[in-house]
Order: sequence, then structure tokens, then C-alpha cells
Amino acid sequence: MDLLTRMSLALAYVEDNLTGEIDQEALARIACCSSYNFYRMFSFITDISLTEYIRRRRLTLAAIELQSSNVKVIDLALKYGYDSPVSFSRAFQTLHGVTPTEARAGSVTLKAYPRISFQISIKGEKEMDYRIESKEAFQVFGYEGIFKTDGSGLKADILHDNAVHQSNPHEMWNQNHANGAYEKLAADAGDLPPFVSPDLCRIHGVCDYKQTQPGTFVYMQCAFRSKNSRIDGYTVTDIPAYTWVIFPSKKFKWGKVVEVVDNLNKRFYSEWLPTAEYEQANGINLEVYSGDSDMGYVELWYAVKKKV
Repeated sequence: MDLLTRMSLALAYVEDNLTGEIDQEALARIACCSSYNFYRMFSFITDISLTEYIRRRRLTLAAIELQSSNVKVIDLALKYGYDSPVSFSRAFQTLHGVTPTEARAGSVTLKAYPRISFQISIKGEKEMDYRIESKEAFQVFGYEGIFKTDGSGLKADILHDNAVHQSNPHEMWNQNHANGAYEKLAADAGDLPPFVSPDLCRIHGVCDYKQTQPGTFVYMQCAFRSKNSRIDGYTVTDIPAYTWVIFPSKKFKWGKVVEVVDNLNKRFYSEWLPTAEYEQANGINLEVYSGDSDMGYVELWYAVKKKV
């Protein structure tokens, strides 16, 4: 089953459950990937998060029902997943610009967000550089965080017991730069292993390398483990042998790192993967960094396998 078919089936499940609970495990089974990886693919392909898409679709359907029936606002709120009429009315007004009462009265402009459909769009606007490499199993170690797919933070596993609630891995990087944890990990990293370029930085990122609770994903700010690495106090994880498709960036100012990584992810999911002879082996991917104090460079590694 190809990527676009799996995405369409998963989205059909979402649409069928807009008035009920969207089971993250069911979503992952349909999409044949982790729920987090589906969230990532969806956001990079559509330029909107799945959470926001669900919110807009529910409020679109609620507006239609509000104007075409005598349903009570409290019943409508519960139907579309809101705890109270107040929270529903607030969300409704944020999206539509009017309250549910004003919408029911008529003669107001409302917003409608139609269902998304997936299809291949042939752009060809810019070439994509990539290479495919097979690597033996290796280990990484560092600071692990468990995050929610909806962006709300969970506690991360930071050294010195100074963890705080962070909403995304970018906040983990910022915190670790601020509190000295980044520099400690770099000092403990040791030599780079022989299967990577000697020009790399010591600190990288790895995502979705193990299964977590539904609605969450795992991310580690990490170093490659080598013979002289000091791993005491860190989380250590095994990365199995895989074939990797590797997408390199151009050099960039470090202030643009999030934009660069997001753009590479978007092109991988929306342009390369739908038409390639490969599919993801699982959701795992690495952010491998290089550069100096002024300019950065990143490669995104995705574990892949040949389509059968």
C-alpha cells in the first residue's frame, strides 16, 4: 500500500470520528506508522497540524449543524469534544469571528474548511540532493524527552535534575544551551565513530526511535557513542542496522536551523517519499549537524526499505 493511500485511509478514519474519540493507536495501525510519524507527515504535506485540522473540521461541521437544526449549544459542544459551552463558544468565535448565538441568528459570514484529499503534485521547481547509505547498528546517548503530538509539554530527561516542561524538542535545545547541559554532553561525546564524517559536530538529534504512549513521541539530543565516550547519567539507545536516505542542506545561519530542518522534512514527505521506490522502515530519523559558530549544516537521515 503506497504512502498516499495510507494517508487517505488514515484521514478517512479521522473524518469518521470527528464527533467521537480519535484513537491514536487505531490511527497508527491504519497509517502503518507511529501516530507521531503520521502527525509529522500530515503537517509537512498539508502545512497544517493534524490537531488544528481536526479543530477546524469539527467547528466547520458544528457551524453547519447550528444553522440547520435546533440543537442546543451545550449538546453541540459535547458532540464535538468540548468540555463546556463556554470553551466551545470561545473556540467557535476564534475560528468564525462570531458567537454560536450570532451564527444561529443568520446573516453572518462563517468559515468552512473542507476535507483534505491527498494526491501527488509534480512541482519540479528545485532539484533534491540525496544519497542512500547502509550502516551497521550503532548507539547514541544523551538527553531524552517525551513530547505530546499536540505540542503540550511533558517532562524531559535532563541531567542535573533540572528538567522543565517543554512543548517541543527545539525548547530542549534552547534549555540545554542555557543551562550548560549541551556543553557537558559535547565534552562527554568523545571521538566520532568511523562511519560518520570527522567534520561533524558532537551533538545531534534522533526522533521516534522507540514506541511511546499514544499521542506522544520521543526525541533525544544525542551524541554518537564511541570507545572513549562517557555515558554515565545519560540515556543510551541502540539504533539498528538500516538503509538510510540522507538529505543534506545548504549552509545556513544557525538562527534559521528550525526553518531549514522543517523544509527538508517537508520536501522528503511531500515530494521524495510519495514517488520513491522506498518506504520508511519505521518513523526513526536523525538530525546530523555540522558547521562552526556562525554557519550551520544539517543532514536528515531517514530509515527506509525497498518497496515490495
